[in-house]
Amino acid sequence: MRTTVVQMAPGASLPDNIAQASDLIAAAVAADRPELVVLPEIWSCLGGAAETKFANAEELPAPGTTAGTGPLYRFLSETARTHGITLHGGSIGQRYGGKLLNTSLVFGPDGVERARYSKIHLFDITTPGGEGYRESDTYAPGEDVVTVPVGAFTAGLAICYDLRFAELFLALRKRGANVIVLPAAFTAETGEAHWATLLRARAIETQCWVVACGTTGTHIDAGGHARRTYGHSMIIDPWGTIVTQASNGIGWATATLTLHQVERVRAGMPVLAHRRLGA
Repeated sequence: MRTTVVQMAPGASLPDNIAQASDLIAAAVAADRPELVVLPEIWSCLGGAAETKFANAEELPAPGTTAGTGPLYRFLSETARTHGITLHGGSIGQRYGGKLLNTSLVFGPDGVERARYSKIHLFDITTPGGEGYRESDTYAPGEDVVTVPVGAFTAGLAICYDLRFAELFLALRKRGANVIVLPAAFTAETGEAHWATLLRARAIETQCWVVACGTTGTHIDAGGHARRTYGHSMIIDPWGTIVTQASNGIGWATATLTLHQVERVRAGMPVLAHRRLGA
């Protein structure tokens, strides 16, 4: 399955972000002919005050319907259908009472929604460099572990900070995942230290392909501070080898995923059958 990660440098302007995503997807599809295209985390509104995040978020229709859809939902659906691709829409802000959910949407080549997943683990941390993040001030956590068929594959869904919680990835593997898709907006500091290491570890542990799509560039947060994200989107095979990756600029990277590599690694080292601890 030809798979492309589209690396964006989003800001707080929804129209500008949609235009950037549209141009990059069109260019990547024309150049590399992928079957699956993945966008990064919260590409629709990175930075800005809480009011801006809420304004750029939208209500999502009930699964199986399209009534009352907003511009983001329509853009993702129409883009998947126009290009004949499966489109993993990274993640967007979903209105959820007085807070938001950080939600991934997956659309099939017919433009129909196939799955949605809301980020379970929220990024409430202080980096060693002293930068503080409080995702829970704006977002509520999701609860459901989600997999979705994508062609011959079964994709497990996760988002950014989820990467640090191996139990979620084991749960996805137990539900049949052979590829895990993870959009992210990793900080430059934590990305430099941990991004590739954690992604490779999750691929090795689960013996899945890992498709990780990140934001890049600098955005301005609610307090007027410049925040840098790491980029370096990458695709990793079930043995933990980085097959392709982007740099720290706008662009994309493409690789071909095969089930044969999953089957070969799992047959040679059947770690799931050997597990003695854990659920």
